[in-house]
Amino acid sequence: MNRDPASSGAVPLRLSEAGAHRPRRVRERGLDTKLGMPYLTGVLGNYLIGLREGLEASLVVSILVAYLVRTGRQGFLRYVWAGVGVAVALSVAVGAVLELTSASMSFEAQEAFGGLMSIVAVGFVTWMIFWMKRASRTIARELQGRLDTAVAVGGTAVVLMSFIAVAREGLETSVFFWTAAKAAESTWTPVLGFSLGLATAVLLGVALYRSAVSIDLGAFFRWTGLLLIFVAAGVLAYGIHDLQEAGWLPGLTNLAFDVSEQVPPSSWYGTLLKGVFNFSPETTVLQGIAWIAYVVPCLALYLRPARVPAPERTPVSV
Repeated sequence: MNRDPASSGAVPLRLSEAGAHRPRRVRERGLDTKLGMPYLTGVLGNYLIGLREGLEASLVVSILVAYLVRTGRQGFLRYVWAGVGVAVALSVAVGAVLELTSASMSFEAQEAFGGLMSIVAVGFVTWMIFWMKRASRTIARELQGRLDTAVAVGGTAVVLMSFIAVAREGLETSVFFWTAAKAAESTWTPVLGFSLGLATAVLLGVALYRSAVSIDLGAFFRWTGLLLIFVAAGVLAYGIHDLQEAGWLPGLTNLAFDVSEQVPPSSWYGTLLKGVFNFSPETTVLQGIAWIAYVVPCLALYLRPARVPAPERTPVSV
């Protein structure tokens, strides 16, 4: 029940003091609304997620389709598309479940749930970055080998094989997109950026299949993977702050730095940093430690040159 502050003997807070006790994201969202600033914070970061994940899925599908067509087994295409459709439906369902689950929680529970899902999303995207770095050169050969095995078993196996190949990307994308959209503090801009990224990825996938364009996929995945390390680090720091607001982690008021005056959240560059990298002008010590602890080893491992296997020596008989 709400009580009148005057009747309880409490001293009413001034507006500035009341604002200081609200969660940081509420203050930023209120500032954006007050200034009439359009919600652009989620477009660029979610476009990158949609483009990267969508192109991976499009590449998988185009490899499967092209291989079946080239080997004269077009009759199995419907099984491939069936598996892709089920994978897409599952990915959308996972995103809906996350949103509905979060919406029915209290504020503290929402923060805890969001923080945990942010950490899960960072784990997914980190695995994806390093998996693609390792498998980009052999993905076509591996997929074709699995498809040959599935075709030999039958249509159901082809459906399952294509479903697994696409669902892995879809589930990663659902969780990571949900956490990025939650961090963007908007409703339509994350969806817009993500949809544009997916649309671009589909068009590129069709163009690659029809040999209309030529893209250095190795360079594409290498550079987008590098950028996604910083995006994931921002999501991790945001998740840490969620857990601090939920009371699961200490240090909510222990700031490492506060550059709100130098990088106002309402400025175009503050919006850009927030939208792409989840940068917060008010960063706690624990957030800063988590960011550095993630970025430094990930960059060191990612930028390390790949080992080239030494050629086998043929024994020489005398």
